[in-house]
Amino acid sequence: MTEYEEKKRKLKERIQVYAGEGCIVAFSGGVDSSLLLKLVCETAGRQGRSLSDISSRIYAVTMQTRLHPVCEIEHARKVAEEIGAAHLVIPVDELEEAGIRQNPPERCYLCKKQLFTKILHKAEELGVWNILEGTNGDDLHVYRPGLRAIRELGVISPLAEAGFTKEEVRRLAEEYGLSVSGRPSTPCLATRFPYGASLSYEEIQKVGQGEAYLKGFGLYNVRLRIHGDIARIEVDPDDFPIFMRYRREAVSYLKSLGYHYITLDLEGFRSGSMDVGIV
Repeated sequence: MTEYEEKKRKLKERIQVYAGEGCIVAFSGGVDSSLLLKLVCETAGRQGRSLSDISSRIYAVTMQTRLHPVCEIEHARKVAEEIGAAHLVIPVDELEEAGIRQNPPERCYLCKKQLFTKILHKAEELGVWNILEGTNGDDLHVYRPGLRAIRELGVISPLAEAGFTKEEVRRLAEEYGLSVSGRPSTPCLATRFPYGASLSYEEIQKVGQGEAYLKGFGLYNVRLRIHGDIARIEVDPDDFPIFMRYRREAVSYLKSLGYHYITLDLEGFRSGSMDVGIV
């Protein structure tokens, strides 16, 4: 048995317990949480329960947050429907409720604490005690203060516990035919600003608009990092020629959003580039 097959076996053993007892999957519609939801629903089905039974005890819970593009809610709804799970949406105002308006270095911890506390309250209401979330093994080796909140609240991270890397998550999602298997990660838009910068929903919305525009050129990974009136664009180095083809249009659009200086980061896309000096 290969290492990958052993990880799959270990993961499915864990999922079998949670599926039998009923659970909530913290669901963004990304590849990690979608794979978890698929495994839980499939396992519950194999245990002889009908789809209606599965839907009554397994929930995909999405937080309606203004720190992600609005279209993400509709995307999550469609993926949950594709998988066959009941989908619940809980609204949240992180800037006010989580106290992150000044974008502190512990932002992710404060935010996750607020989000998962709300999910815990929903779990109590539903009578479901297992809460699963999609942290993978790669996330354990980078700056992820939100993981501390997840552990403090007793939330379960089956992918990380089984040692699944992001690449292995995508591989297994593709094996299951999930439509999101190749979807790029979409972390919250607050990660586009330096720690200590004052956050507002207006500025966050502008970043979402800018990234959506750039992705329209056919770019895969796109981050628009904001330093005052400077917009620093990160894309995969292999996509530099695509960006340069649309350089004039990109500059014009981003200036229309109010950024005075538009730069292309020659180091290219990298997750967590705003964490320099923190870790």
